[in-house]
Amino acid sequence: MPPPAKPRDTPRTGDRPGSVTSRGAIWLATACLVGAILIAYHDSFSGAFVFDDGPAILDNPSIRHLSALGAVLSPPRENGQTVGGRPVVNLSLAVNRALGGEDVRGYHVFNLVVHALAALVLFGIGRRTLRQPALRDRFGSAATSLALTIALLWAVHPLLTESVTYVIQRAESLMGLFYLLTLYCFIRGTESSAALQPALGVPRVFAVRAEAPRYPKAWFALSFVFCFFGMATKEVMATAPLVVLLYDRTFVAGSWRAAWARRKIFYLGLGATWLLLGWLVLGAQNRGGTAGLGLGDSVWTYTLTQTRAITLYLRLALWPRPLVFDYGTDAIGQLADALPYATVVVTLLVVAVVMLWRRPVAGFLAAWFFAILAPSSSIVPIPVQPMAEHRMYLPLAAVIALAVVGVYWHARRACWFVFAATALAFAALTAARNEDFRTPGSIWADTVAKRPGNARAQCYLGDALAAQGELVAALAHYDEATRLDRPASVRGDRSIFGDIMVNSGNVLRAMGREDEAAKRYEDALRIDPSLVAAHFNLGALRLQANQLPAAVEQFEQALKIDPNYAEAHTSLGSALLLQGRAAEALAHYETALRLDPSAKAHQNLGIALLYVRRLPEAVAHLERAIELKPDFAPAHEFLGNALAALGRKAEAVAHYQRALQLEPGNERARRALEMLSASNTPK
Repeated sequence: MPPPAKPRDTPRTGDRPGSVTSRGAIWLATACLVGAILIAYHDSFSGAFVFDDGPAILDNPSIRHLSALGAVLSPPRENGQTVGGRPVVNLSLAVNRALGGEDVRGYHVFNLVVHALAALVLFGIGRRTLRQPALRDRFGSAATSLALTIALLWAVHPLLTESVTYVIQRAESLMGLFYLLTLYCFIRGTESSAALQPALGVPRVFAVRAEAPRYPKAWFALSFVFCFFGMATKEVMATAPLVVLLYDRTFVAGSWRAAWARRKIFYLGLGATWLLLGWLVLGAQNRGGTAGLGLGDSVWTYTLTQTRAITLYLRLALWPRPLVFDYGTDAIGQLADALPYATVVVTLLVVAVVMLWRRPVAGFLAAWFFAILAPSSSIVPIPVQPMAEHRMYLPLAAVIALAVVGVYWHARRACWFVFAATALAFAALTAARNEDFRTPGSIWADTVAKRPGNARAQCYLGDALAAQGELVAALAHYDEATRLDRPASVRGDRSIFGDIMVNSGNVLRAMGREDEAAKRYEDALRIDPSLVAAHFNLGALRLQANQLPAAVEQFEQALKIDPNYAEAHTSLGSALLLQGRAAEALAHYETALRLDPSAKAHQNLGIALLYVRRLPEAVAHLERAIELKPDFAPAHEFLGNALAALGRKAEAVAHYQRALQLEPGNERARRALEMLSASNTPK
């Protein structure tokens, strides 16, 4: 007897897990998603290190040796470094440095891989959520297409360029990846649990579908692991256990009580990861004085300012222009000034609370948005940066999901054209925005053009121009920064006045205007006596003018503030050596070498030993400097001097010649070589 025919209305293939159609659609969606990300970010790989990349990457001693894992997992926390209290971020930087040194392309590749993985996980979350019982009837047939649209629009949205192209903001994107993985693994675990439950009246042995995912404990364990790593990546991860619980209540268990009753042990485990976060936050010591309560503006002022920030974030989510790298530190102090923004935010909060009970799905998206923004917008004030686009990395997903589902529900046929056009526009804007990150000068010039009243942006544009040798233009921007920031410095508010004075003093010194430079360093110290750079640079000017006691005083002040300042030890050693205090001088040179065992440090100690006629030791250190840096012309020159003094004239001649090959204009080496050659010529 032939088997019964299938009903006519039963599809031959479906979107069941593991089906051929589903599997093929997922691979196609993955290819589309990755391809779109590569197109949008194709021009990001050559973007320069900017702003906080310097202290966190280029000047971060803890990432220089991956084998020293203890140091790598104990990142520096001074000066508010982005890596402070975030060992996973620091570890990722150490891996990058071990693989490619300071080649910026490797760092950009890592950031883009993290972002692509986050987009793929978001796609998985969206697809599985749209197939949950609460949404299956309305959106289940288009779950894959809608999830791809949400992930695609999110991944190429220009608002996320700061989190992807600005290297050190991998702290945000890496945390975002762990956050999404925590939720995704939880969803997979609940699906596995449901698949393993026997249907009513059906023996357990027949209840398990062959295509259903299994091993719920493994998925829940992975969710805990990703949550743990997220806590060690960035503080915003603190909300992840609560968001997972809310997802369970909204889409799986149906109530808080049922969610807790079914998965109490799992939630206790997720909550335990807060202990790690608390330990890291306490160890970070308010991120070097840049984050936390009691810093800068009052909590009230910061809260008012955040109403403007949240309103701005929502506008940029819908219309991502203009994008600004640094919004400055302007705060709102009066309720009247914040009233338009506060009205919008309070209204949205009230709607979100109502939705949580009346429309749980929309309420979940609203809670996702506000919960992830909460740590930086209210709980942990960040007065040095009250607004920052990278904080929208995860909250943006909720805005896009709500928009995509809403447009699809009201315009099913026309929506795909709208989505495709929007994705193309977003990708083009993202590629254009990446061009702004090409050099420090380009990103700061763009910021100044959009926020001319931002003193910090004016100062950093001055720094970029000074690095390019455009000293006059740099000084003009420093002077504008001084004009903008001076009122804050006089009032004692947050101010970068000291930094502006130090940097403009450096430019004046490079222009040969030493007296004006010294005046700026002194002005900086009057505002902030703890500015190490001001003490050091003022000491360098005094040393250059042969004012040795004043130079020693400034270098000693710098070392009181920062005992590990290697360059200050070297300069203090030079000043002491000129005063005839050789033993003290050598001690500082040796300390500098211990702190920074570089070719230059070996050369400096070698020169000092040559000065006090300890010639064999001088030769050893100068030879070591050349081993570390074979094309180090000054080391060859001074090694020639030491060898000549020891009577090893042939070797001295070789090093003088090498010094002249590397620096043809080195007259000291030329004269020394001529004198040595003349002394070897028979009379």
